[in-house]
Amino acid sequence: MEIAEQAKNCGAKKTAHIAVSRIFLGGPGRNRTTDTRIFNPLLYRLSYQAKTKNYSDLSGITQAFYEKYCLSLAVWLSLRQSALNLACRIIGRLFSLVGRSKTAMSIESNHSDVCIIGSGAVGKAAALALSQLGLRVSLLCAQATSSVPPKAILKSDSADGINHWDVRVYALNHVAHDLLDGLKVWAALDQERVAQVDAMQIFGGSAVADGKLGFDAYGAHVDELAWIVEDKNLNQALDNALKFAQNLTQVVGRASRLDVTERFASVELENGTHLTTSLLIGADGGQSWVRGQAEIGQDYRSYGQQGVVTNFACEKPHRDVAHQWFLEELGIIALLPLPGQRVSLVWSAPDSLAAQILNEPLAALADRLAPFCGSLLGKLTPLEPQNCKAFPLSLVRPHSMIAPRLALIGDAAHVVHPMAGQGMNLGFGDVAALLKLLTQSDSGRDSPRDCGDARLLRRYQRARREEVLMMQLMTDNLSRLFATNVTPLRIARNLGLNLLDRLPVLKRKLISHAMGR
Repeated sequence: MEIAEQAKNCGAKKTAHIAVSRIFLGGPGRNRTTDTRIFNPLLYRLSYQAKTKNYSDLSGITQAFYEKYCLSLAVWLSLRQSALNLACRIIGRLFSLVGRSKTAMSIESNHSDVCIIGSGAVGKAAALALSQLGLRVSLLCAQATSSVPPKAILKSDSADGINHWDVRVYALNHVAHDLLDGLKVWAALDQERVAQVDAMQIFGGSAVADGKLGFDAYGAHVDELAWIVEDKNLNQALDNALKFAQNLTQVVGRASRLDVTERFASVELENGTHLTTSLLIGADGGQSWVRGQAEIGQDYRSYGQQGVVTNFACEKPHRDVAHQWFLEELGIIALLPLPGQRVSLVWSAPDSLAAQILNEPLAALADRLAPFCGSLLGKLTPLEPQNCKAFPLSLVRPHSMIAPRLALIGDAAHVVHPMAGQGMNLGFGDVAALLKLLTQSDSGRDSPRDCGDARLLRRYQRARREEVLMMQLMTDNLSRLFATNVTPLRIARNLGLNLLDRLPVLKRKLISHAMGR
């Protein structure tokens, strides 16, 4: 009724304005002027204008409210959203930079100039040599190496206090000796357990009439032909040297994947860790994982023989002479000198004979050897504790020793018959050749060297191809020749041995090649 009364007096337009003012200012029954003046100046001003003015339309009130509140609110919300977006971008950028930094630090911390896979003597020697050259080296081993004083390598459990002798021994030549000596490893060996070889006698059979060939240090113009070193003695000396090597990181784990790019090789371990390197070296044995991952083909042939190894005490002194017999269907027998009146047996026996030997006591094995060496060494007595082991013999010829960002050394690059005792020597020769090439490539360079450069790897393969091929052909052909029981061939080879024994110049060339010179 009140609104209708006012509509008659003031008109419809003024009534509309008053209605809007009532909506904003509230209804009757309350003094809102004081409240709005204190708490909302804009509404107080609008109320005052409504009482003193007649608006032609609602645009004034709407525009004032929009300008004061809606526009300000929109600007404030826009600025707030912009500020939030900017803050989010800054925070996201910071997190991105931190993530990239952590990733870069992780890659950098796991990156090396050279990464070596393999925990054998050849792999350890390569890691030690390259780290001493100033390169950052990672050595991946299945288990951590131990550090043991040289004198405590093999503990004695026997009543006489004599240390037990390792049945696995190596005949190291001058190349291996010079490499280990340059790495300060040779002096760390327990020298009381190292035997020198001054001469070698090779027999074409068990009879006196069979061929015979002899070599000696005097005829070769050297002090020693070779040195006999136990596997544990050699590896413990290398482990002790690795503990003090600079620029060398030993990583314990197993590789599960290999990826090679133009710039580096990446090895993923079973625990998810990644190792990146400029050059990956495979030193992981005849069944090389690295060689398989690089898809390097190979020629493989089993000799059908087992290498049976054990140690004996001999009745007569061996006088630092190594003896070897080629016995056709019985295989090849080698007795290598150890310190004192002891010898180490390496018998390349056919599989069936090897199985019989392993199932017999060592006294029976000594009786088997008596017809061949009884007159030279006397009675053989097994060393305590009696231990005999065997490993399969085969020929492995990889089609290449290199691949992009990858090089093979040791048995991963070549496996030969052990008749000449040159398997370990070829591996140390690989290390020496690679070390020499990296040293030459670093001379006169201002920029950092690239250890995995394709040209350097090709030079490495050329440097090793001739020696490795000659040793493979020699051992393989000799094993075939002396395994043949055809009478004409047997007579010819025996005559050949006797003739070669009377040609000192040719003998000197052969022994010089065997010594690595």
